[in-house]
Amino acid sequence: MNRVPNPLIAELAADLEPVRPLKLIHGIVLVTLAAAVTVVAVEAIDGLWRGIFAGRAAPFFFVTNGMLAILGAAASLAVVRMGTPHVGNTHDGARWSFVMLVLLPITAGMILLSQGSFAQVLHDQYGVECFVSGTAFGLITAAALTMWLRRGAPVSINSAGWYTGIASGAIGSVAFGLACPIDTVGHLGIWHVAPVAVSAIIGRLVVPSLVRW
Repeated sequence: MNRVPNPLIAELAADLEPVRPLKLIHGIVLVTLAAAVTVVAVEAIDGLWRGIFAGRAAPFFFVTNGMLAILGAAASLAVVRMGTPHVGNTHDGARWSFVMLVLLPITAGMILLSQGSFAQVLHDQYGVECFVSGTAFGLITAAALTMWLRRGAPVSINSAGWYTGIASGAIGSVAFGLACPIDTVGHLGIWHVAPVAVSAIIGRLVVPSLVRW
């Protein structure tokens, strides 16, 4: 018995075109390129701090930027995975990395309070510049991740917004941190971590409206 083609189905499928499937490796490459472009932009605009390679940076400099880099990578991977949702898609790495980063401003605050020098953070002449620049340079990563989400099919767009903001703030801050010669505990623990918190809020407010169908 021959089946007669359904004209409604044929009409609905007439304009459909095959799309290129999203692959995890493509998202990772996209974020890596965005981070590389960010570092190049920092070098072109502000210039990287040569003291890093001369051994003049304090240990806390590497601790702070290392934790920011880990958080940026973990949060970016979470966003990339959100573009292709599937069963068992968890983001524990990004959550734990964020919790670990929160310890930095807490530790910095406790040290400064014990030394009676917490007011120095508020009068840090380079603090606001690092905060604004770290947040601004994070826009490159934010744009790349948002584009990825628009191509994909994220289920929880609110969570996608949070993680996009966290990733962009962390990568932007660590990129600009390579140009900042101030390596004190108070400066790094407060002003270099602040872009992550602010970017997370901005990402939650802005990104969902950009990726919602």
